[in-house]
Amino acid sequence: MSSAIHSIELILILLALSIGVTALAKKFGKPYPIALVLIGALIGLVPVWELFEDLKQFFASDEVFRVAVISVFLPALLGEASLKLSVQDLKKNLRPIVLLAFPGTLLAFLITGGLVYWVLGLPLQNALVFGALMAATDPVSVISVFKSLGVNRRLAVVIEGESLINDGVAVVIFNISVFSLAAIMSLGYWGVLEGLTTFFKVVAGGVLAGVSLGFVVSWMLRYFDDYPLENSFSLVLFYGAYFIAEYFHVSGVIAVVAAGLVLGSYGKEIGMTPATRLSISVFWDSIVLVANSLVFILVGLEISRINMAHHLAQVAIAVLLVLLGRSGAVLISTMGTGIPLPWKHVLNWGGLKGSLSLALALSLPPSFEGREMIIVLTFGVVFFSLVVQGMTIGPLIRILGLQKTVQGLKEYENLSFDLQQALAAGEELERVHSGGKVSPVIYDSLRKEISLRVTGINQKLGRLYDQYPELLCEQELTTRKKLLYAEHQAVEKLLGEGFLSDETGSEKKHRVLELMEELEKGRVTDK
Repeated sequence: MSSAIHSIELILILLALSIGVTALAKKFGKPYPIALVLIGALIGLVPVWELFEDLKQFFASDEVFRVAVISVFLPALLGEASLKLSVQDLKKNLRPIVLLAFPGTLLAFLITGGLVYWVLGLPLQNALVFGALMAATDPVSVISVFKSLGVNRRLAVVIEGESLINDGVAVVIFNISVFSLAAIMSLGYWGVLEGLTTFFKVVAGGVLAGVSLGFVVSWMLRYFDDYPLENSFSLVLFYGAYFIAEYFHVSGVIAVVAAGLVLGSYGKEIGMTPATRLSISVFWDSIVLVANSLVFILVGLEISRINMAHHLAQVAIAVLLVLLGRSGAVLISTMGTGIPLPWKHVLNWGGLKGSLSLALALSLPPSFEGREMIIVLTFGVVFFSLVVQGMTIGPLIRILGLQKTVQGLKEYENLSFDLQQALAAGEELERVHSGGKVSPVIYDSLRKEISLRVTGINQKLGRLYDQYPELLCEQELTTRKKLLYAEHQAVEKLLGEGFLSDETGSEKKHRVLELMEELEKGRVTDK
């Protein structure tokens, strides 16, 4: 019993630590996944405090890490990402997403595996297993980094869509490479057909399981108007899809993605009120923040316990080969899709490796020959990917001019700040004047000075709005949001004070939430 309590205490301590690091990183505008990986590695490498030693010993266990990433965090993270991914955006970019996720992943697997076999001299099966591990662009890493960059919308959709599907494909290839490769190779040419059949069966089975369960839960939502309960349905759906699919030996990862897409499109339309849609978004935002924070600090702890000092040259070569494999896969699979070359550079460099690759490497049977070398190479590449690629993907996007920006925003922010200063000075002048602390002569002089200052700033803002009309759109969107939130709070206050009946209050809140949702879709117009 005491051991179980101690384990719970360690989990809560790790949660507090990870959320604290995440908060600090967000406060200083830094990518929190990288900060968490570095802090986790620091805790693992430097014996600072006895409690941290307990954390390292408990969480750096192969089994604990693998179960935490694959069985606990992955379904939630995939479910949330697919729930919020627009099906319309997905349809518009279906061709590049499918080409990157299926033939692109297979190409990355074959090119990386072949290069590792040829250059590093690993046995063929080991090289292909490593190639499968490196073919996965971990959605846990990719999406969390890209969300903070504000990249071009279509590019973000392509890389998010690929990462959601690609990791499921990579898991299937990994399992075939580990457990079925010998049998497939013994069949010669027929083995290729056998391997492809197994691959499509596992993928198709995952899609079928996820879509079926997604429609069932979407149908159930029609009979409830209780958003805490409906949030719970989504939680059960994602974990249920994963474990049911795995029970029937099909892809649990693909099942979760399929279930999330159905719930996020069909389920929202037929079974969710505006209150539920807003609630489910906040609910999953909170879960994903906690899950991401824990995942990345666990990655740091796990990486710290692997001694790569004796294999630095091999790790460096492996990093180069993985980059070549990803680059070749991106360039070949996107031919004829109309994707610009700068986007291809981002797709290549943004193909981060993360917790999923580590968890799969640690899931290799202890008896698997060459297991330790595969783990060392995987950990080395993941560390490089998260720290080096993760820290440089933002500058690369800015250099290529792909960051989504509003023209004139910097000048607008400076003028807005100047205006707030002038208005604050005016308010303070009125306060001291009303208290009789300044003479009428000085008051009149300063009031005219501040008035001229405010007029000048407003004129500059007017010219800026004429030059960059999108600034007005951004300002209108922000202001409308604030006004709607104020309306919602006003209804809540009147309900609490008894000035509104529950029925009328519910109707008013329902309408405000509908307007909020329309605003997010960009459909609110002046009325």
